[in-house]
Amino acid sequence: VALGKPTEDQREQWYLQRYVAKFPRGGEMVLFDRSWYNRAMVEPVFGFCTDKEYEHFLRGVVGFEKDLVRQGTILVKLYFSVTKKEQQRRFDRRREDPLRQWKLSEIDVQAQEHWDEFTHYKYEMLNRSHTSQTPWTVIRSGNKHRARLNAMRVILNSVDYEDRSPDIDFAPDTGLVFSGAHEVEMMEADRLRRGKFKN
Repeated sequence: VALGKPTEDQREQWYLQRYVAKFPRGGEMVLFDRSWYNRAMVEPVFGFCTDKEYEHFLRGVVGFEKDLVRQGTILVKLYFSVTKKEQQRRFDRRREDPLRQWKLSEIDVQAQEHWDEFTHYKYEMLNRSHTSQTPWTVIRSGNKHRARLNAMRVILNSVDYEDRSPDIDFAPDTGLVFSGAHEVEMMEADRLRRGKFKN
């Protein structure tokens, strides 16, 4: 599910309402592209929400997610992390390749110039919404193929299911996959060393 810009009606609703409408029924799985965390990063960077809406979201999202988990939903929060240099390379490729141009959005075009702001909001999001019950998993995605395989491992490890083979290694690559808490620690260490977050 990749929800587009909210309609006028949706803008008047509880922010999470349109996401809840897409939630899975028993036995189903739904993958959200960006999900409700648009409110924590993209929207504040581009002025699509007010400071008050941003704060309301971050104050309420942890309780909302804890309720989901308490009532039986398996919630997996994945953050695919990429360097500024790699992001620029991908955007340049999309710009130049007619078969990939459809992937390049206006937000993408402006992402590089807002890199520091995105990094600030990434830190705030992980720091304020990573909990033991609703953890973030950060996946280094410089290599897309390895990132996808590790995302599948994280998802498969989060669910118990019939006929799971004990012979298959589902352990994520510890060089690519980190907890949100560990990512926050690394970001804080970088900021102490360099005076700013790393690019």
